[in-house]
Formats: sequence, structure tokens, C-alpha cells
Amino acid sequence: MAFKLNDRVKETTTTTGTGAITLGGAVTGFETFGSGIGNSNTTYYTIVGEDQPSEWEVGIGTYTHSGTSLSRDTV
Repeated sequence: MAFKLNDRVKETTTTTGTGAITLGGAVTGFETFGSGIGNSNTTYYTIVGEDQPSEWEVGIGTYTHSGTSLSRDTV
């Protein structure tokens, strides 16, 4: 597991709550976490509510390819 950075990773999600984030695919013009960060690697993340941009979160998470999820290691 390594710490990775990539400027062009952006995915959608419908996940709510405080658990792991299930990723829904890359936004047009961006990469997925799988291709931009890679399996079992850790990275910074930011979540911004699409309908509620005043709702946001930043943290450090680990991407897991099997299940395409991002854990919330440090919020």
C-alpha cells in the first residue's frame, strides 16, 4: 500500500452516512480511483454534496478495487 496523488480523479456516488464510499464511476473528463490511484493505495479525498454544496468532507481514504469502495480512514 502506497500513498498516491492524482489531479484528475473524480467519481460519483450515492453513498450516505459515515461508512465506506461506494464509487459510481468517473465523471466525464476524469479518471476512476482504480486507474488514477490503484488498488489498496491511500489518497486524499473530498466529498461535496451535489445539491447541497455547503455539505462537504475532506479526509484520507484507501481505495479497494474489489467492490470499488473508498474507505474513510481519517476524516
